[in-house]
Amino acid sequence: MTETHPDQPDRPDRPRDDERVAERAELLPEEREAGSDAPEDQAAAILEESDERTDDPEGTRRDSSQTPGG
Repeated sequence: MTETHPDQPDRPDRPRDDERVAERAELLPEEREAGSDAPEDQAAAILEESDERTDDPEGTRRDSSQTPGG
C-alpha cells in the first residue's frame, strides 16, 4: 500500500513527497552525463511541474508555449 503525505489527502495514489523526490533524484543517464549540482532540488521542481500538469491539464496547456492546441 502506498503511504500518502498528510497534506495530500486528495492524492491517495501519490507517495510521500520526500520519497518521490528521493526516487526522482536518482539521475537518468543523460542527466548524469550533463551533471547536476542539486539533484534533489531538480527532482522537486520536476515533480512540482508534473503535479501541476496532472492536476490541471487544461490550465497548464493554455499557459504552455510548448503544448500544441493551447
